[in-house]
Amino acid sequence: MRPHVTVNLAMSADGKISSIERRQVKISGKKDFDRVDDLKARSDAIMVGIGTVLADDPSLSVKSPERREQRLISGVEEHPVRIVVDSQARTPVSADILHKGNGKRIIAVSEKAPQSRVNELSHFAEIIVAGKDTVDLILLLPRLYESGVRTLMVEGGGTLIWSLFRDGLVDEFITYVGNMIIGGRNSPTPAEGDGFIDEGLFPRLRLESCEKMEEGVLIRWKSVE
Repeated sequence: MRPHVTVNLAMSADGKISSIERRQVKISGKKDFDRVDDLKARSDAIMVGIGTVLADDPSLSVKSPERREQRLISGVEEHPVRIVVDSQARTPVSADILHKGNGKRIIAVSEKAPQSRVNELSHFAEIIVAGKDTVDLILLLPRLYESGVRTLMVEGGGTLIWSLFRDGLVDEFITYVGNMIIGGRNSPTPAEGDGFIDEGLFPRLRLESCEKMEEGVLIRWKSVE
């Protein structure tokens, strides 16, 4: 068993999630920010890759006081479990994800992660070792399920998202497409990694809905088994 995985992101009209310098870009607006906050509040856990932590330093916390209060009323922490996929334990001990808001943190590392870094991070988060050289998501997700994570929201980055699709671990894919062109052959895209060479291996999606939101479009997909 594994959690239900929802990948959520915003991208430009030309399919970029940030600039060529990998700087965070405001692609959507207030209405979509509120939608994302609601999705966070309804999730058991939120996951990002180490690249996102190093580039954006997100806290992954629920912003709305009302939603945090509702979570407490329902018997859970104000914020979902926050998870970093970090094969080499590179998460800075000062990272916002480790300090902003209460609640559980998990850092998933590989067997090759330096033990000194693992020991340091263990003061701030639970450490899960899953995989020899890199984090094995097929091993990690059942471990998360065993710990009580039933719904998992993934916010990036491209390498983590591609890895989840590669391993057949994505259930829903929600994309806000904004009204801008970022450009750049090396600008990050939603799914990076090694890519698929054989067309027969391309993960297929089923369109669930498409709606205008602010000056962009919100598209919801589900994975095809």
